[in-house]
Amino acid sequence: MTTHKNLLGGPDPTYLPENEEANRLLGEESLPPAEVAAKDPTFSLAWAMLADDAFAAGRVIESYAYARTGYHRGLDALRRAGWKGHGPIPWDHQANRGFLRCLAALARAAGAIGEKDETERCWQFLKDSSAEAYDELKR
Repeated sequence: MTTHKNLLGGPDPTYLPENEEANRLLGEESLPPAEVAAKDPTFSLAWAMLADDAFAAGRVIESYAYARTGYHRGLDALRRAGWKGHGPIPWDHQANRGFLRCLAALARAAGAIGEKDETERCWQFLKDSSAEAYDELKR
């Protein structure tokens, strides 16, 4: 992994550690996201997948709950990785994608239930954290 010096004086990007076991369970073992989340509740990608699946099936409240769980577990992981509440969380780092996807899923579900302030706050947080993730996920 390459780290670049931030010439603007802001915080350095935060890179979450890879979770090889959880990724293996999703990939090689083909376990459903619910089983992976049960085995490793800190793995935000499983929560993001659950949120996306629930939303696609019209279960918006479930999607909201899954997204919020993955979002909070991701915040905990970011803080453990040195994040101080702001700064870049690069989309191109695979381990960051679960948190960023949960943030987008939370914004989407909040919008679907009329939580305007939370919707706007979450989309702005995503954009501030990773413009690339924002562009990719706000479709």
